[in-house]
Amino acid sequence: MTKEKGSRPNIQEFMPGAEEVQRELATAKSMDDFFGQEGIFSRLFAHTIEQMLEAELSEHLGYEAYEAKGRNTGNSRNGRYSKKLRSSEGETTVQVPRDRQGEFEPQAVGKHVANTSELEDKIIGMYARGMTVRDIQETLQELYGVDVSPTTLSAITDKVWGLVEDWQSRPLANLYAIIYLDAIHIKLRRDGKVENTAVYVVMGVDLEGHRDVLGHWVGDGSESANFWLSVITDLQSRGVKDILIACMDGLTGFKEAVLAVFPRTDIQRCIIHQIRNSLKYIPWKDRKAFVADLKDIYQAPTCEAAQVSLRKLNQNWSSQYAVAVRSWENNWADLTTFFDYPAEVRRLIYTRVIC
Repeated sequence: MTKEKGSRPNIQEFMPGAEEVQRELATAKSMDDFFGQEGIFSRLFAHTIEQMLEAELSEHLGYEAYEAKGRNTGNSRNGRYSKKLRSSEGETTVQVPRDRQGEFEPQAVGKHVANTSELEDKIIGMYARGMTVRDIQETLQELYGVDVSPTTLSAITDKVWGLVEDWQSRPLANLYAIIYLDAIHIKLRRDGKVENTAVYVVMGVDLEGHRDVLGHWVGDGSESANFWLSVITDLQSRGVKDILIACMDGLTGFKEAVLAVFPRTDIQRCIIHQIRNSLKYIPWKDRKAFVADLKDIYQAPTCEAAQVSLRKLNQNWSSQYAVAVRSWENNWADLTTFFDYPAEVRRLIYTRVIC
């Protein structure tokens, strides 16, 4: 029975039957018989793909093979050609049917496709982990017995860049209730060397509470005020007209960049990072008591109560750890913005650790 025009073949219809699978399994004499170009999995895979291609051609022509209504239609089957496919099960050869007019465009296996998307996903995953083209080539050969040229590998990994660029330049919402700036440190290959590199991530929360990563920017270790201004102007050029609250660490120049573009934005400095930076100056024997006094500050019910706790911190510790105490006093305005908001919102904004 001919399939309705426009319908796509269901792969389950073409999977090998139990008897065929049993016959193939009966030929196995060792584990090696299952894998590789002539392995059982490769043959079953090829059979399934060929059945799907035959069904696609029947759909394209409008009739099944050998059906009488196919006579004198102006187009007909015209044999097959061999095509090699690479998957993680190895390399296999499938017979692709063709039509006499050369109009058939198979979907299960594209005309210029030699690798399954599953294999491409593995290649892209290895590339994302910093492996070189040579490393990927050797790994594919060793694990799967698949020989992929450096040119093919580069073509596959290059596919990612278009998607990344589209995502990084996509339009954004007009208004965000909160944005968070954070950084993840990953190993990147640059100029032939693998270096620990900061990738800065901006996440936004819209007025409906939905979170979305707005973009990422790769640092070079010497981020200046101009770098941060370019990040903020990029958000503006993609449609952002205002930001209510910006949560960030004390990165030099970032606060000024935000206020230069969005002057009405409230700045909240990250409490968690402020605590971590303070504790660098506190020895282990005093940390528990020092942290207890810090909790009285950021867990205070009001800004006035927090100021009382700050004075207590000064009295208890400034003689021993003046630098740690002074950092709270010097950044007090940006550290206490969250007190202007209800308790439900405070926990969302006094930390910007998102990565």
